[in-house]
Amino acid sequence: MRDIAINLRARSDQRDLIDRAAGALGRNRSDFMLEAACEKAQAIVLDRTLFALDKMAFERFNALLDASIEANPALDRLLARRPQWAK
Repeated sequence: MRDIAINLRARSDQRDLIDRAAGALGRNRSDFMLEAACEKAQAIVLDRTLFALDKMAFERFNALLDASIEANPALDRLLARRPQWAK
C-alpha cells in the first residue's frame, strides 16, 4: 500500500509524453512514473563501484566472498545453454 506522496512539476509536453507511454503499456501515469523512476534508481545503485563498509561489515563481506559455493544443478544447466542470439 502506498502511503507516501511524491510531488513534482513538469511541462505539459512532458506530461503528455508520459501519458502516451503509460497508455501504450496500459498503465496509469503514477504507476508508470513510479516504475520508471525505480528502474533508474536501481540501475544507479547497482552501478556503484565504490562502497564503504565498517570493519564488521567488511569482514562479513569477505567471509561471504570466501565461502564455498553450493552445488546448483539448475544454474549449471542455465549457464551451459547456448544463448538464443548465438543460435
